[in-house]
Amino acid sequence: MAAVFFGVVILQVLTSVLSFPSGAPASTCVDMMPRHGGILPQPNPAPYTIQTSSATLQPGQPITVVIKGPDYSGVLLEARSGSDTKALGTWQTPPSNTKFLECSGNQQGAITHANTNIKNNSTVYTWIPPATAKSIFFMATIAQQRSVFWVNVKSPTLTQSGGTSLDVNNSAGRTATPVLILLVVLMANVHCLVA
Repeated sequence: MAAVFFGVVILQVLTSVLSFPSGAPASTCVDMMPRHGGILPQPNPAPYTIQTSSATLQPGQPITVVIKGPDYSGVLLEARSGSDTKALGTWQTPPSNTKFLECSGNQQGAITHANTNIKNNSTVYTWIPPATAKSIFFMATIAQQRSVFWVNVKSPTLTQSGGTSLDVNNSAGRTATPVLILLVVLMANVHCLVA
């Protein structure tokens, strides 16, 4: 009986050591694979999407990132470009229950969980693009629990805006729409007079 008890205690210690409840280690920055003692990622598509506040980026302008889907307890979140595994940009103050992870020599290159408390759709991460970024995407590993996680959850690609904006509230857009409507009405009236 003592041997069984000792075995259970050893298993519990190994499980807690191997599951990293206080955040991903720096060794996961490149492949983003949790080191959960031989547990493999879920083979099915992730029930998560990564949503951003903008489809474009401008160096120095903050972009907010939200992981949409079921509640989760573990996360590793980075910005990347192309096939490069280097973490880009700088994350701002981490939300509650998360912390910075130094990746690619960048002290604020990634965000990871600080504990296993629940994170959800209201957990907002803020990222600042570097001056050199032309296009990036966000890549995440998301864990619902120690044994249920997904890797390579990817956002759509964001590209540098080049100084123009898709802002539907800009004055050019507000002026062009009424002018186009007026032209269509005039053309319809001319067509009716000719016929």
